[in-house]
Amino acid sequence: MGDKSKILIIGGTGYIGKFIVEASAKAGHPTFALVRESTVSDAVKGKIVENFKSLGVTVLHGDLFNHESLVNAIKQVDVVISTVGGQQLADQAKIIAAIKQTGNVKRFFPSEFGTDVDHVHIVEPAKSIFEIKAQLRRTIEAEGIPYTYVVSNCFAAMIIPWVLPPGDTVSILGDGSVKAIFSLEQDIGTYTIKAVDDPRTLNKSLFINPPKNILNYNELVALKEKKTGKTFQKIYVSEEKLLKDIETVPVPYSIGLAINHSVFIKGDQTNFEIDPSWGVEASALYPDVKYTTVEEFFDQNA
Repeated sequence: MGDKSKILIIGGTGYIGKFIVEASAKAGHPTFALVRESTVSDAVKGKIVENFKSLGVTVLHGDLFNHESLVNAIKQVDVVISTVGGQQLADQAKIIAAIKQTGNVKRFFPSEFGTDVDHVHIVEPAKSIFEIKAQLRRTIEAEGIPYTYVVSNCFAAMIIPWVLPPGDTVSILGDGSVKAIFSLEQDIGTYTIKAVDDPRTLNKSLFINPPKNILNYNELVALKEKKTGKTFQKIYVSEEKLLKDIETVPVPYSIGLAINHSVFIKGDQTNFEIDPSWGVEASALYPDVKYTTVEEFFDQNA
């Protein structure tokens, strides 16, 4: 593929962003991270930035609301990856404008990293977030910007401890039979960077669907019981009860419950087929990547 693309990550000190920055640097890409000056002095995020520097990452100061800093950063790279959080999703319009102005970007990865927004049946308050992502997709396509949308499904290290919290009781959504997809965050980083220079992922959605990590709630619980030697008391939560909870609990918990309703009740990660005209699957494209299975995750975090 020739020289490796120069990559800019915006939002790199965030939850999934740091894994993508590290994967880019370790894969040998000239890697740039756009970071607010205030972030460097932050007690926690400052350490993340120092780790980036130790990996050879070039740290550029700026943010989405400083157009000049955004344009200057984008001019230095071939690929832009956004990993901004939920509150800044709509602000990615500023990245699109800067990419249009510079004219040098050969691939843009907007902040996706979840359930596919074009195949989702989701209720508020999460519905509005998914609609922003979908609208950004349409804007990118209308502007003719080359893209890849990364559909990573569930962040395993974040979601599994949440749906299987400590204790002897487990609340199972629905009847527990709906399949979901779990991807370890490091693997999401690896697959994302693999896609950067791959023509097979150009103007496509990249689905991270590791075959051994497609499990339903009942299978997750059984796997945890096997690994811990415990038997959990199982409480099955009806869709009606879950929808009522979504309406009554405060944000951000209601957002999480709405996403869980989409994943574990509606089956939005597994209820459609990937059409080759618009999607490709990561573990099939990159069989050389040894992804972490959910079983291995339990071995490491039992």
